[in-house]
Amino acid sequence: MDESTERLNRAFAALADPTRRELVARLAGADATVGELAEPYDMSLQAISKHVKVLEEAGLVTRSKDAQRRPVHLDAEVFDLMSKWIERYRREAEERYQRLDALLGRMADDENKNQYRTEDAS
Repeated sequence: MDESTERLNRAFAALADPTRRELVARLAGADATVGELAEPYDMSLQAISKHVKVLEEAGLVTRSKDAQRRPVHLDAEVFDLMSKWIERYRREAEERYQRLDALLGRMADDENKNQYRTEDAS
């Protein structure tokens, strides 16, 4: 497997968890420390830290050191990779639906033509 496929696998696996998706949503608004991220949850700081570590290993977030704080930041690069992957398959699905619509349109036209021929023959 190539590196981008591995990155996608890790990112989608990390986002499979609802708590991690919520953390990502909160980080989209602003950077936060693990302690700040843990505030609304009824779970230990250690549990939130593990969730952040999974997000970090997936390349979705990074941590930096800012004096005494260690803020967590979203990494947009992986989201771009995910968006491109999703868009590729969305386009393919859209093309299939357009072909199906065209086929159904032709079938309806053929049915209408046959109906008029039958009525004209009567």
